Amino acid sequence: MPKAVEIANFSYKYSDGTPGLRDISLSIDHGQKVALIGPNGAGKTTLLLAMGGFAKGNGKVLINGLQVSRKNIKKIRTYLGCCLDNPDDQLFMPTLFDDVAFGPLNMGLEPDQVKTRVADTLATVGLAGMADKMPHHLSAGQKRAAVIATILSMKPQIITFDEPDGSLDPRGRNNLIKLLEGLHQTLIIATCNMNFVASLANRAVLLDKGCIVADGDAKKIMWDSDLMTKHGLEVPTINA
Repeated sequence: MPKAVEIANFSYKYSDGTPGLRDISLSIDHGQKVALIGPNGAGKTTLLLAMGGFAKGNGKVLINGLQVSRKNIKKIRTYLGCCLDNPDDQLFMPTLFDDVAFGPLNMGLEPDQVKTRVADTLATVGLAGMADKMPHHLSAGQKRAAVIATILSMKPQIITFDEPDGSLDPRGRNNLIKLLEGLHQTLIIATCNMNFVASLANRAVLLDKGCIVADGDAKKIMWDSDLMTKHGLEVPTINA
């Protein structure tokens, strides 16, 4: 079985020539929950964009064995769903039902199948009975859950998250953690908030200045105070 994600010697430069990623090699198995950690500007978002085919550089990026390319991108996006850092960028339809149904309809599902999938997905993320709500009327936490619903409705194997806890209050953050804990997909979560991913991730990949500087057991990396301090991060305050 191919890896969920396989990256080999990938480098990326921004439009002004500034290096964003430097010779990244990374392999992620199906079912892993991986925290991409690092200070602002470390390259976390760029790495997620490369996985989704939005950042094209030098080297290889494979999703479920398929190389990320124009030829394969439609198929790849049935395997991998991307949750961006701003939910408003992914909620653009008149109602929550329309947003969650958008993917399944484009996959060619019949209307009755779409209705069932929307209802099931909204229930999974805690938004049952809210299909007729306008997305811009939702709270920040509900918007995060709604975006996850739009991804889950397409039944991907892999989901990437870019700073998913941003703008959430403690209750919303705890609800999101519980939701992510219950997902069976491969999760790749980019964040600067160690407390948020400490109870979620079984693996941590630490990036700084576009390079991977540590990769391994999440607790060993995230509770290494010298390593974390060196790269501008804090050790989680929750129990290991």
